[in-house]
Order: sequence, then structure tokens, then C-alpha cells
Amino acid sequence: MQAPIAKKQPKLLSIHGHDRIDDYYWLNQREDPEVIAHLEAENAYFAAQTKEQEPLRETLFQEIKGRIKEDDASVPYVRRGYRYQTRYAIGEQYPSYVRTPVDGSNEEMVLHINEMAAPYDYYEVTGLNVSDDNRYVAYGEDTIGRRVYTLHIKDLLTGQYLPDQIPNTTGGSVWSADGQYLFYSVKDEALRPYKIMRHRLGTAPQDDVVIYEESDDTFRAFVYRSQSMKYIILGSAQTLSMEYHLLRADDPTGEPRVFQPRERELEYSIEHIEERFYVLTNLNAKNFQLMVTPETQTGKAHWRTVIPHRADVLLEGIDVFRHFIVLSERKDGLTQLRVLDLPTPTNPEDLATPRPGTNEDHYLEFKDGAYMAYTTQNLEFDTELLRFGYQSMTTPPSTYDYHLRTHERTLLKRQPVLGDFDPMFYTSERQFAVASDGTRIPLSIVYHRDTPLDGTSPTLLYAYGSYGHSLDPYFSIARLSLLDRGFVYAIAHIRGGEEMGRHWYDDGKLLKKMNTFTDFIAAGEWLITRKYAAPKKLFAMGGSAGGLLMGAVVNLRPELWAGIVAAVPFVDVVTTMLDNSIPLTTGEYDEWGNPNLPEYYEYILSYSPYDQVTAKAYPPMLVTTGLHDSQVQYWEPAKWVAKLRELKTNDAQILLHTNMEAGHGGASGRFDAIREIARDYAWLIYRSTLEVE
Repeated sequence: MQAPIAKKQPKLLSIHGHDRIDDYYWLNQREDPEVIAHLEAENAYFAAQTKEQEPLRETLFQEIKGRIKEDDASVPYVRRGYRYQTRYAIGEQYPSYVRTPVDGSNEEMVLHINEMAAPYDYYEVTGLNVSDDNRYVAYGEDTIGRRVYTLHIKDLLTGQYLPDQIPNTTGGSVWSADGQYLFYSVKDEALRPYKIMRHRLGTAPQDDVVIYEESDDTFRAFVYRSQSMKYIILGSAQTLSMEYHLLRADDPTGEPRVFQPRERELEYSIEHIEERFYVLTNLNAKNFQLMVTPETQTGKAHWRTVIPHRADVLLEGIDVFRHFIVLSERKDGLTQLRVLDLPTPTNPEDLATPRPGTNEDHYLEFKDGAYMAYTTQNLEFDTELLRFGYQSMTTPPSTYDYHLRTHERTLLKRQPVLGDFDPMFYTSERQFAVASDGTRIPLSIVYHRDTPLDGTSPTLLYAYGSYGHSLDPYFSIARLSLLDRGFVYAIAHIRGGEEMGRHWYDDGKLLKKMNTFTDFIAAGEWLITRKYAAPKKLFAMGGSAGGLLMGAVVNLRPELWAGIVAAVPFVDVVTTMLDNSIPLTTGEYDEWGNPNLPEYYEYILSYSPYDQVTAKAYPPMLVTTGLHDSQVQYWEPAKWVAKLRELKTNDAQILLHTNMEAGHGGASGRFDAIREIARDYAWLIYRSTLEVE
């Protein structure tokens, strides 16, 4: 079967005196039957070219599925007198959300997602939010995969749905204290959340009141409830600036007041405890510091330092309780959890004074050399228990309760892995590659203990490297299928993430973005040099902005890779960042740069994968996308594949697969998602068995 050949329909794109010709621009017409026909032809070509892999694909699917305990349930968490739990049944794609009164009464069904999803090819529920009186649950529903949600409200007392259905939201919502008002944000045509609305139960959504509107199209508006439950907090944020307004939850029709007006490059987040706010901010602190301010005086002039800035520690987040704060700190690329025992101040001067005693400040201890530690569902404010999670590349996700005063740690659940899994079968390492400028790049590596490290093993290198997102050494049930077949798996913690501190992010964005790509290449070369990877069997994988990474490194060093898997890849960077009608564009000028300015246009153009495709020998590639993707539009990978096929000088297999019923996150059902993983892994395993000259 011949590969589909997209027609060429030249489109002239001109700016800054520079012309570009885009032959495949026409593919951005989502409703055009010719576009749909082309994507379907690509899917047919993919099916034909991978038909030989179908038995392996099915084997992998059954193998991965067989490790999962299908009738599983989450650890319950307590919220206002109820224990809430997520539960799966055998054979069901979606969970049920249930609750049980802490007094031991009968279990109640909150939402049975499997029944709700039955009429749809794609189904997602998000933002479950129960009113203060425990009667109503609000949630967002998406039946396309575009991440545009309709809010629904269910009466848990009667089991009936209210007629109030609110379209075009982010899916999240906040209740007023009396349970009569619901606050939510709506999206504009570019899917930017820009208005915060107030809805009164029993009224028509078209009568909802705008309580905040964000006119700056680089900011996104959102709303949440403080952990103390006292405030509804209206937020607006961009990459480098935040602003919050406060509204009393018991005065939902009142007038919000600003916390601290926005300033360029002033980032902060807030949490409330009794008569004070704690502020996590980069004010005079590149790696952020923790400050505190009286509830009645919230401007930055009143902020006082509690935990000062440290050059070697990134302060990433806080969880607050009535008498404790838990800090998430990142040092040497790993997260540490730190507990502060709070003072009970009698006046504002005491706000930043620690409580005397040996328990006032301590860290939780973790023994592994590379791991993930993170706080989870801590919804109760007046408690001395911290719920946290822990995992590593050889330890399945584990849920603990930690007593903040006694330091007692209780394992509540470790994700079951069915079959003959034994963590002792696998070895995990933390290593460092050296970038072209001498920077040490952390690598998290895992492999089966019987896999030889003699330069003969296939290796998959994975990374992301954007938005300051830190990619931790996580456990994966699916990954075991690669490790058991002799693959080495490595995560490159490249610049553009925030693993090594805020400078790690700053050195991998805007006019330093090239560091992200050269770091990844250095990691690949290191794996070959140190004989983790066979020189002709080094594969690379990344998704979304990690797909941009794939596109860049395959242009820079095509001969290094035995194959590339690029999932929902952001590859047409210049054209997308010049189109402010596309979701995410204006809000990301501080990440990539604004190409309406010549300096950024030229720099982005220098690495934009679609623009930099040239006549050369490219490696085999599997590219995946979703027709309804709202984050990276499907036409970016479709155009990229068309151009690669046109210009490549060898016979490398370039495949495109489009999920015609999903968006950025892929399939919504848990088994359908496993099939997508099996598809990608089958392609990698098959390619690894081929003899390459």
C-alpha cells in the first residue's frame, strides 16, 4: 500500500520581510470532507503498514491489562462527614464515585461514570465538587475531547439532576457556603478561560452574573475555594504574573477585593489560615520563598518572610492545615516534603515567628536514590494527618497517611501489580550526562536486572522539557512490557523543566530553548557511550511540547535515532504562535516568545520542526494525534508528516495515526488507553528487532 500523498496547495505566509510557503496549510480545515478523507487514508495506511504487528499489539494489550486489578478502588478520603472513594468494576472502562457516611450508614452512589459514558465514543468527567451541606455535586462533562465542559448538578438527596446545565466551561466550579451559588469560568473562542460567572441554583444559565472578566488575552481566569473554606478566590494568571481577588464564601453576592495587583514578573499563590494568608512568591526570590501577611493587609508591602529564598532549593508548593503547613521542595532534582508547625499569633508581629519546640520544622525521610513524593487528597483543614503518595521506577504508587505531630507513617495502599512482578527484578539508577556547554543533565534509568549493559540493548529515551514541568521518575505498569523484553528506559531531565531549580526552566525557554534539544541529544549520546543503548537501537519518545522536542532533535541529529514516537506533537511553532485565534497562543508568549517581534520570529523559526524539515535521511517515525485536540491542533502533525514524506531522502517509514473521537489526552476509557500504549510499544519492539545497517 502506498503512503497517502497530501495535495500541495501553496499558501504564502509573510512577516518581517520574510516569506514562507506552506504547501499543506489547507489541512487546518477540520470540517472539510477532503481533510477527513486524508486523515482516514493515513489511518488505513498505518493499519496496513503495522498489520504484521497486530498479534504483538494484542499480546501487549492483554499483558498490560492482565497486570491491572480491574475491580480496584482508591483509598477513601474524608470530607465533611463522608468517606469518598473511586471504584472500578471488572470489565468497566470508567469508574464509579461513591461515598459513605463516617458513621457507617449505607453507601451512596455519587456518579456512575460507566453508565453516563455509554452513549459516547469519548467521555470525560472532571471537577467533582460537593456543596458544603453535602447535598449537591457539580461536575464538568466533555463528550468530544476538546476540553470544553458542560457543568451539571446532581441532587444527592433525591438522585435527580437539576435542569441547570452550563456550557462552555473549564469543568471546575466552586460553591458558596450556603450552597445556593456556583462560581465557574467560561472560555472564549480561543478556548481561553476569561470570565468568572456566578450562577444561582434554579435560574437560567443565560442570567448568570459576570463577577470578573479578564481583558488581557495573555491571562487565564480561574476560581477556587481556600482550604480554610472562608474565601472564594478569583485568580488570573499568565506565565510570569498572577493576580487574585478575594470574596467571602458566606457573602457570595459581595464585592471582591484585590489581594495584590498584578505586576510583570511577580508570581505568587496564596492560602488562608485563620487571620492570615501565606504567600508563595518569587518576590526577590528566584527559587521562591514563603511569606505571610495579615488577612486585612494583603498588599506586598505587608508580606513578611517565613521561609527565605535558597539558591539550591526550589519551593514548589504548599498544603495548609489549621496548625501546619507542608512544603513541597525540590533539591537536586528530587521532591522533599517539609512540615512546619505553625504559631498561633497574638498580633501581626508574631506572624512569621515559628512555634518553639523540637517539632516545629522537619522533613519526611525517603531512602531511594530516585523517587517521586507528592501530597494528594488533603481536603480536611482541621486535621493532623497528611495524605501523601510515593513511587519510584521500581516501586508502584503507594498512598500513606503521615501524622504531622507524632511522625507516624502508615501505608494505606500500594498499587497492586498482578502476575509475577517483583521489584527486585529491576534496577533503577540516577546518572548524569554532560551537555555541550558542560551542564550536567540528570537521567533516571530503569532496566530488568538480566538486561546486558554492553551496548547491545534497545533503549527508549523519554523527555518533556517545557513550561517548567518537572518530569519525575515514576512507576509504570505498562513500561514493564518493555523492560521484560530487554529495553532500557531512561528519562532525561532536560532544561525547560524545573527539576534543578527555576534557572533550569529559564535556561530552556524563549531565546535559550535550543538548550532543551541539545540536552536531549547529549543524553542520547551518553547512553550509547556508556553502553546502556545499542548505537542502532536508541529510540526517542515525547508528547505535546515533548513532541516539539522530538521534531527538533530529529532535524538536528536524524542519524542518532532508530525510531521516534511523537504523540500530539507541537511542531508548527511559528505559524501557531502567529495565530492568536488558536488556543494557548497568546498566553504562551512568555514560554516561546512572540514571533510578531523579529528577534523571536527568527529564533523560533530556527528550531520549528515543520519549518526546518529538509531533504535528508530521517529515521522511522510514529506520529499520533486526535481530531478534537484543543492543545495541539491535529493539522500540525498531519502537515509535518506530509512534509517529511515529501522531503526525506530515504525509505524510512513515517506513520500518522489520528484518533477520530478524541483530543489531546487520547482515548478516555482505561482499556482504550492501554490499547494506544500497546500500539506504540508494539511499533517500538518491532523496530528494535529489525537489522539496521
